[in-house]
Amino acid sequence: MKRLFLLILLIWQQQLKLYASAALIGAVIGIFLLAPSYDYIYAREQAASPLSSIVYVIVQLKEMLMGRISHDNFMLILFYAEIGAMLGLVSLGLYSFIHKRLQRIDQLKTELDKDLPSIIRQGEGPYLEFKSSLRWDYAESRINRSLESVVLKTLAGFLNSSIGGTLLIGVADNGELLGLEQDYQTLKKPNQDGFEQAVMTAISSNLGADLCPFVHVLFHVIDNKAVCRLIVSPANRPVFLDQGNNPKFFVRTGGGTRELNIQEALAYIPGRWKWQK
Repeated sequence: MKRLFLLILLIWQQQLKLYASAALIGAVIGIFLLAPSYDYIYAREQAASPLSSIVYVIVQLKEMLMGRISHDNFMLILFYAEIGAMLGLVSLGLYSFIHKRLQRIDQLKTELDKDLPSIIRQGEGPYLEFKSSLRWDYAESRINRSLESVVLKTLAGFLNSSIGGTLLIGVADNGELLGLEQDYQTLKKPNQDGFEQAVMTAISSNLGADLCPFVHVLFHVIDNKAVCRLIVSPANRPVFLDQGNNPKFFVRTGGGTRELNIQEALAYIPGRWKWQK
């Protein structure tokens, strides 16, 4: 738990640096742009000509840079610095939100342009993996809830990657179509809706409810066999899979998913979420 606390502390430090930088840049803009703009408007209201107003602003800037400012002007500059800092934080929040939304839309559009048979023919790789089922154990012909953890491990790996990936459920490792009929029979609602609900419930309970929007669920039917296609976008935070109160960190390496130890995770996270610095 101590190592996990260090990871969380590292993430917080990265985010703090990012928001502190945005606030600082906004404060500088407030001092050197908003405050002079106020001075210019004030001078114009005093019936000064545009040229004299500009000269007035320049003089005020010079006095400020030389440290010769009155208490009232100092408080006014401080006010605009605070306004600028708030604008910087708001701008950062809006940029992050829009940037993430556009990334998800582009990735989803790219994936939707591919038809399922051509995806299966590609075979498994860094951004594509097949799973025979969500709960049904074909080897033992019974329900095996531990198979959900295997699916969640793959999803966590895709979420922690910088590109994401696609997981097909109902397809064997060799590309054979198995369908979802056996999985459907393990659900209270034995259909596509029940299957999607089961997937999202597993994600919410084991990875985090905030990650559900990063996983897009589609269903295809080929040769009368249903296949679930999960298109996974990169997560906006490190994702840990909780396995028996033991959070684990997974990434995609080659054509598989690998667990990182604490040292590897500490090295991986700053590089993966470097835009947050």
